[in-house]
Amino acid sequence: MAKKKELREGYTTGSSATAAAMAALHFLMTNDTLTAIEIPTPRAGRITIPIHWVRPEGKLSARACVIKDGGDDPDATHKAEIHAVVELLPAQEDEISLKGGQGVGRVTLPGLPVPPGDPAINPAPREQLREGLKEVLSVHQTHVGLSVTVEVPEGEEIAKHTMNPRLGIVGGISILGTRGTVKPFSHESYEASIAEGLNVAKHQGHTTVALSTGGRTERLLLQDRPDIPELASVQIADFYSFALRSAAEHGFTEIVVGCFFGKLVKMAQGFPYTHAKDNRIDFSLLADWCAEHGIPEKLHAELKAANTARHALELLHGQPALPKILANITRRALSVAQDFAGPGVSLSYRVYDFDGTLLCALSAEDNA
Repeated sequence: MAKKKELREGYTTGSSATAAAMAALHFLMTNDTLTAIEIPTPRAGRITIPIHWVRPEGKLSARACVIKDGGDDPDATHKAEIHAVVELLPAQEDEISLKGGQGVGRVTLPGLPVPPGDPAINPAPREQLREGLKEVLSVHQTHVGLSVTVEVPEGEEIAKHTMNPRLGIVGGISILGTRGTVKPFSHESYEASIAEGLNVAKHQGHTTVALSTGGRTERLLLQDRPDIPELASVQIADFYSFALRSAAEHGFTEIVVGCFFGKLVKMAQGFPYTHAKDNRIDFSLLADWCAEHGIPEKLHAELKAANTARHALELLHGQPALPKILANITRRALSVAQDFAGPGVSLSYRVYDFDGTLLCALSAEDNA
C-alpha cells in the first residue's frame, strides 16, 4: 500500500500576529527588515514564521505583515494578511497595551473568554504576543512601553464566513490559538488517530481508557484520575459516538469521559458529533432541563436567550439548584454514551468549568 502523505501543519492567527509584532519591534530596534522570525507558542514549542513585509509608520512606530498559513487544514483565515503596528512609548517603561484595529472583531455579548467591549484577541494569543515582544526587548536590553495594534485588512469580510456574527463579535475576526500551530483536521485522519490511540492503550494492557475532548480537559482529567496513565488517554475532539463505539470494540471495560460544560450539553442532546458549526446547543431545551429543578422564571428566559454555553453556565452560577442541574444533564449524557458504547462497559463523566474547576463527577452506576 502506498504511504499516505503526511499533512502539513500551519499556524494560528495568534502566532501570525505575534510574528508580525516581533518583526515590527525588531525593525524599530535595529532598522533591520526580517524575512522570518522564531516565536514562542502557547504549547507547540518554538516555530519560525515568514514575514511578508515590514515598513515604518512614523518616527516611533512600524507595521509588519504575515500571511496566515493554515497548512493542510485551511480555514476562513488561510492566506489572510495579519498586521501588527507597534509603537514605542518611552515614558511607559515595560508596559504593553494590546488593541484590535481594522478587521479584528469586538466582543459585544457575554459568555466568551474575552469580556464585552474588548477586542476579540483570546487570552492565549494575548500572552503569546506579550511573551514574544518581551523577548525582543530583552535581546536589545531595552525598557520601553509598547502599544500594539493587531489588524486584518480583510477581517470584516472573512468574519462573515465564521461563527463570529452569531456570537456577537462584530467588525472582524477573532485572534485565536491555544496551541500556536494548526493541526490538519479531517474526519478520516482524526478518526484514524483516535483508533491508533486506543490501539496503543489496549496493547499496553490497559482496561480503562480516558476520553477527553481536548488537551486541556485531558490534563484536568488525568490530574483527577492519577490511576489512569497518559498512554491510556485519548483526545477525541468532536468524535463522540465514534470514540465510544471504538473504545467498546477495543474491549475497554471502563470509559471515563472528560469535557467542559458546552460539550456535555451537546452530548446530553444526543449529538454523535459535537462540532460547534454542525451541531449547536438548543438553549431552549437546556433552559427546560434547568427548570425541572425550580429555577426562577427570569433565569429560564435568560437561559433560553444565552449566547454560549459559557454564558449559560455563568447565569447558573450561584443557583442553589446548580449541583442537581449538572447531575441531571450528566445523567442524560451518560444515557446517550451508554447507547453509543453498548452494554458491558462501565461509563463515567468528569465535567469541568472553564476555569478548570470540577463541576460534576458521575458514573453509570450512580445513574442507575
